[in-house]
Amino acid sequence: MKKLLIGIVIAAAVAVAGYTYFKKENGVPPYRTAKVERGEIVDAIAATGNINAVTTVSVGSQVSGTIQQIFVDFNSRVRKGQVIALIDPRLLEASLTQARGSVDNAKATLEKAQVGVIDTERTYRRNRELVKDGFVAQSDADFSQTALEQALAQKRSAEAALKQAEGALRVAETNLEYATIRSPVDGIVISRNVDVGQTVAASFQTPTLFSIAQDLTKMQVDTNVDESDIGRAVVGQATTFTVDAWPEKTFTGTVSQVRNSPIVTQNVVTYNVVVRVDNRDLLLKPGMTANVSIEVKKFVDVLKIPNAALRYRPTAKGTEPDAAGKRKENGKGKEKEAGGQRVYVLGKDGKAAPVQVKTGISNGTFTLLEKGDLKEGDVLVIAETQGKKATGSASPPGMGFGGLR
Repeated sequence: MKKLLIGIVIAAAVAVAGYTYFKKENGVPPYRTAKVERGEIVDAIAATGNINAVTTVSVGSQVSGTIQQIFVDFNSRVRKGQVIALIDPRLLEASLTQARGSVDNAKATLEKAQVGVIDTERTYRRNRELVKDGFVAQSDADFSQTALEQALAQKRSAEAALKQAEGALRVAETNLEYATIRSPVDGIVISRNVDVGQTVAASFQTPTLFSIAQDLTKMQVDTNVDESDIGRAVVGQATTFTVDAWPEKTFTGTVSQVRNSPIVTQNVVTYNVVVRVDNRDLLLKPGMTANVSIEVKKFVDVLKIPNAALRYRPTAKGTEPDAAGKRKENGKGKEKEAGGQRVYVLGKDGKAAPVQVKTGISNGTFTLLEKGDLKEGDVLVIAETQGKKATGSASPPGMGFGGLR
């Protein structure tokens, strides 16, 4: 008798569990939900770019030669005027010696021309006085005048030759100074492109030996903004960005320039928006890739809808009344939305009811609610969890009637 009572109790419990399970499976499917929230939402432009120093100076060589010494390396701090490299100066010193010799020769030629002017001028004055008394023929006086004019011309030629020689001397002196490579700014060496013994040729273009970032505490992000968004980018807008090196940290900056020059890559037009960044902690390095968000406008204390709720559409019949705006299509029973966007609010009876809404900007996760019969805390359906449909022979998981004795 006792075993019979225990069996009846167990059978009753199993029956109740089975009834509950089948009712759940045959009723409205359970939903995944999210609530309407109140808070802020930001209209932003998403872009990618690279971090660069605000001022980067390429240090080159204006003379050809062999690198004799290098005094700095990558990441070296340099001061303006500091010697950073030396080109073998022997050929330049020889050229300087030749130039000095040319100057000395030009000076001697000028002195000789000056002496010639003095002599011919003296002869001309004497003959001019003597021709008046008839002691010298007029032809001799004319000849002495011609000789004076020639001497003056030779003097001017000698003076010009001296200027040319002095100019060549200054060029030789300057070239010798260029053999000593000095830093033009205070900064940090971020690139070194030569080694000792390497020959640099400055015949056609200036070779770049070093790249020096003037100040790494102030950086900029050169972003590529799509042409559809460039009209909303304005100088002074606040920005945030992340880099792969510090994924847990968000950096801030300010738009400092919106450049008008287009960048065309495979028929895609973008524009460079320059973002200034404070890098006093030196966490950012030149060349890093930044994922930038440029804040266009911020909406505070507004209702916002999860984007998943806007994408949700019911799959089970009977969850959306005909009054919500459905219509038949081609007489085949297909239903199609009319009247704009809608979301589905989960009522107390467990059913999803449609609500017409008008939305604004989106940040990718939430969308601004502009119009709609919704309030903060309303539960919205974002997905359905489809369970196994009940059948006549199905039983709840983990339970069976065959185990009773």
